[in-house]
Order: sequence, then structure tokens, then C-alpha cells
Amino acid sequence: MTKRVAAKYKIDRRLGVNLWGRPKSPFSTRNYGPGQHGKQQSRLSDYGIQLRAKQKLKGYYGNINERQFRNLYDEAIRLRGDTSENMIGLLERRLDAVIYRLKFAATVFSSRQLVNHGHVFVNGKRVDIPSYRVKEGDQISLSEKMRQNANVIAATELQERAVPEYIEADHKNMKGTFLRIPKISDVPYPVHMEPSLVVEFYSR
Repeated sequence: MTKRVAAKYKIDRRLGVNLWGRPKSPFSTRNYGPGQHGKQQSRLSDYGIQLRAKQKLKGYYGNINERQFRNLYDEAIRLRGDTSENMIGLLERRLDAVIYRLKFAATVFSSRQLVNHGHVFVNGKRVDIPSYRVKEGDQISLSEKMRQNANVIAATELQERAVPEYIEADHKNMKGTFLRIPKISDVPYPVHMEPSLVVEFYSR
């Protein structure tokens, strides 16, 4: 098991939430932090609350590295409108996030792997960059090989989450369309996300 995969199972417990809403989350049976001092509770400062909000958002999208996340924030500032809404819109346009929303993968980590291994096409062209940003109207599909993959088929049948309204999915043909950039209220987060606190964290 790689360090990244092993760490994934600690994210829920470290943050104190079932981040992806999965029935088998370790947080369901051990709702305290990992490690020797995991059961100790401490009161968070304002900085700590903002940091926790950032960790939740980064973790949800597959533990995006800090440099990528900071660059995304910087871009969100430059766009017109509310920075929090802009951040969520940019995150939801990531190709690995779209694959996850289409339910072609059970987890965002699996969706990133699908993209990395060259199994995803955007408008008929192979794309192997998870952070690739889709546009409204883009057509996303899987390679012929992965359309018959047992894990992909099982993921589409999961009942724990549904495909959101801003994405159209065709599970029979394993393809979909990114219809529009969502607002925060459109995104089906299993836990309460606070991107405004993330903005406060970076604007300190």
C-alpha cells in the first residue's frame, strides 16, 4: 500500500468528518483522530478553523497539493464575482472531479488514476492530466477498454451518491457532458464546506 493510499484512510479521522460520505469510512467506527493522541480534543483558534476548512476542501478533491491549491485561489481572485464561488467552480471543472461526479469511479482518487492512465477522452481527444479544466458543453468519455471494466460498472451503480444536475451522464455508453459551472449550493458535498474560510485563510 502506498503512503498516499494509506494516508487517504486517515483523512476522515484527522478532519473529524466522513468527508466523502462513504458507508465504509473508518470515521464511522473510530470517530477520533489517528495516532496516540487522537482522542484528545482541543479548541481551535480562528486560524485553526480556517486551516481545517482548507484541509477539508483540499482533501475532498483528492488531497490537491498546496501549490496547486494556492494557484487556484489566486486565479479565483482574478475572476469576476465572489471568490468562494469562483474557487468551487474551478475545482468542479477539474477533469478528475468531473469523472468522479459522473460516477465512473468510486472515489476521487480512483478517478485521478483513470485520467493518469489515459483512459479518459474530452471531446474525442485523450487527456491524461487530472487538473485539466473542462468547459461548458465538453463531452467526456471513457476508453473502450474501461467501458467494460468491472470497477467502473460497479461505481456507476453505487447508491451512496447521485450525478448532480450540472452534469449529464450516459452510463450505458460511459460518457457524459459538463453542462454548466455550478454554484456552491449545487455541489453535493456530504459535509458542510466553507470556502469563504479558505479565502480568509489565504487573505491573512
